[in-house]
Amino acid sequence: MLKTQSSYPISHYWSLQFLFWSGVSVLTFFTLTLWYGQVGWLHAGHTLLQAVMGLLLSIPLHWMFNRIWEVGIVQRVLVSLLAVGIVATLWTVLRVVSFIWITDEQDVWADFGGWYFGAYFIFLCWSGLYHGSRYFQLLQSEYRKMHEAQKTVSAEQLMRLRAEAEAKEAQLKMLRYQLNPHFLFNTLNAINSLVQAQESDRAQRIIVQLSRFLRYSLDNNPEMKISLAHEINALLLYLEIEKTRFADRLTLDFDIDEETNAALVPSLLLQPLVENSMKYAIAKSEQGGTISVRSRIDDHRLILEVSDSGTGKKLNSSKFMSADGRGIGLQNTLDRLQAFYGSAYKFDLTSSSSGGLKTIITIPYEVEAGERSGDLAGAETE
Repeated sequence: MLKTQSSYPISHYWSLQFLFWSGVSVLTFFTLTLWYGQVGWLHAGHTLLQAVMGLLLSIPLHWMFNRIWEVGIVQRVLVSLLAVGIVATLWTVLRVVSFIWITDEQDVWADFGGWYFGAYFIFLCWSGLYHGSRYFQLLQSEYRKMHEAQKTVSAEQLMRLRAEAEAKEAQLKMLRYQLNPHFLFNTLNAINSLVQAQESDRAQRIIVQLSRFLRYSLDNNPEMKISLAHEINALLLYLEIEKTRFADRLTLDFDIDEETNAALVPSLLLQPLVENSMKYAIAKSEQGGTISVRSRIDDHRLILEVSDSGTGKKLNSSKFMSADGRGIGLQNTLDRLQAFYGSAYKFDLTSSSSGGLKTIITIPYEVEAGERSGDLAGAETE
């Protein structure tokens, strides 16, 4: 079959033609030729000849079916039945004439109705095979198109997910690395002040503590979560440096629920909050102050609280994010929470009982599967 509109491949068409008319020949031989005891070259030759004539007549029938393929189903059925009737009539006449010519039998026309019934039935079967194969080809074509479309969509989704993951990783690293320069600047200023005051022992102690903290900070991937126990240990490393700077002016109040130690949190989540309190509450108060850190579990949620005793001045509760310069560290923490948890977190700012700032973070309670490698203890012993 020529490959035209609404058609299927030529190789498929001729394969079906050969199989169908070969089957008609074999069936005719065993059900008619043998049944009537007419086993001979003449009758066998007529069986093959009528199959060839049927194949040739099916070609214009196929052309007609192609022409009406796009019309409505009712019109197509009516035209198909009429075309089958015409082709069956022609095939029956050719079969009878050729049979008389080959066998010299003269009373064949009396059985024309039986010959025509068989012809009509055979071409109906041919039409059913044609339409069945066409619909099968269309179904296969639609399946391939759908499969290709799904592959394209899947590839696009994969690329989008990879791009989103890379963007999120870059965002987390950027937010994480914003923390260290600010802290490093303050610490180096403190070391410089101690050196100028010729307090070499305190300066050396801060340098060692700083190296431990930076080692821990660099060894931990910013887009990974760590246990709260590791986070608290990292916070203590930072506070060791600040204790060296502020001595008795800094008081720590930690109340960490033992059940929360294995909870997973973004690394260095608490440090910028405490650093804000150090810079804008403790450092600005002549008497120093207290920094409190608490954790608990409530309804499968991890609740973390960081608060300070303030400077003695009342904070404007409606402007916490910009009050007394604290906005950078708070916004950084807020951005990291958004990157990690989407909308599955809460970030609340209130006044502490002493008049300072209290930050309350509520995140999903997740427990680490096993011990982290390269933990803080290793960093401290090196």
